[in-house]
Amino acid sequence: MRHLLLLFLLLLASPFARAQEPGAAHGAHEREMVVNDAVLVPQGRPERVSGEVTTKRFRILHTAAATVAAKELAAQIEGIRDGFGSILGRDWPGVTEIRLGVGRAEFEALALPGGRPPGWAVALAYPAHQIILLDALSLHEPDGQQTLRHELAHVALGQLAKDWPRWFQEGVAQNVTGERYSLTHYSALFRAVTQERVFHFEDLEDAWPDVPADVEIAYAQSAAFVAHLSGKYGPQAMGLLLDGVRDGEPFEQAFGKAFRTSLLVEETEWREGLAARYGWLPLTTSSALLWLTASGLCVAAYLRRRQQKAARLAEMAAQDAAEDAALRVLAARAQAVPGALPGPALPGQELDWPEWPGGPTPTEADPAEPHDAPRPGEAHGAQESPSAWDGGLEEPPADADAPGAPGDDGAPRARPPKPTLH
Repeated sequence: MRHLLLLFLLLLASPFARAQEPGAAHGAHEREMVVNDAVLVPQGRPERVSGEVTTKRFRILHTAAATVAAKELAAQIEGIRDGFGSILGRDWPGVTEIRLGVGRAEFEALALPGGRPPGWAVALAYPAHQIILLDALSLHEPDGQQTLRHELAHVALGQLAKDWPRWFQEGVAQNVTGERYSLTHYSALFRAVTQERVFHFEDLEDAWPDVPADVEIAYAQSAAFVAHLSGKYGPQAMGLLLDGVRDGEPFEQAFGKAFRTSLLVEETEWREGLAARYGWLPLTTSSALLWLTASGLCVAAYLRRRQQKAARLAEMAAQDAAEDAALRVLAARAQAVPGALPGPALPGQELDWPEWPGGPTPTEADPAEPHDAPRPGEAHGAQESPSAWDGGLEEPPADADAPGAPGDDGAPRARPPKPTLH
């Protein structure tokens, strides 16, 4: 069920484009190479080899840098080979040699004369000589075990018989590595079924497609068909097929004896069931389709919310930057123009106020003076005259009409109120 959910999301994202790209990866087999040239003759132990680790059915030659990797590989290689029996039903004879180096220079130095590996390969198999060449660094990568098993599968088929169809070799190799369970293979078969691009195996016997998308389909359907044969007939029938081809029988003849049917009949039956396993029907009839749709909507809503939040934060940051720039411009203008009123002060900046001529500065306290209480002998409501005017002016001269001068009746005249500053 989880594979269906992941597949649907993958198809929504890029249903056809990814496989059309040149050089698209098709699994661990894109980094390995098989050399079926029996003319290559090993010339003893390579000079770079510094040690050897042996097991019951393997001999591991390694460089000094690959000593630890050789010991780790020796501890697990026999168990890996035992697992091949559950699919092939047979074990290949003899002792298999594995040459292990670290880095590109050592990897190429361990190759057979005339069989130099290409630059993209991290593993190389010589089935006719039962030799496998490995870069020790590849064993610690995520697909390192798949690469190792893939090379062992080619050596096994090369030692058990010759002239295997291409689709059968690749199908067996992917089944022993577990690649057939990958989402990439499921997606390729889904595309092949919905586009009606499933190949006939007679077209995959010797040649392989040139278009990367078709190559991916060829790998996927080869793995699926071999898994179908192994699951339906079991390892015993697969062993009989291997025995027949080893004894010199043509592949289709050995196929008919082992499975009690012809390759064409079995392939037709398998193709008829592809739509039920890899078409739209498993998705549309699945009870998880509703949950899949809801999950997709939730993911889309979450991504949209994140985009909106990011846009809002960017907008707020732009506004703050614009306001800061405007405040700096106003402050610069206020300092450049004498007597101009300053703009709003920036944080931590003191305003430069101009001095007022003839008066106190705004920083000095200038409270209003309270009215003086009437003095004895003054008229009601009169106030005491200041001794001097504000602003430092001299006291005005007294005259007959001045406040406080005696009137006609001899009483002093009332003084006007004292002016105050507001």
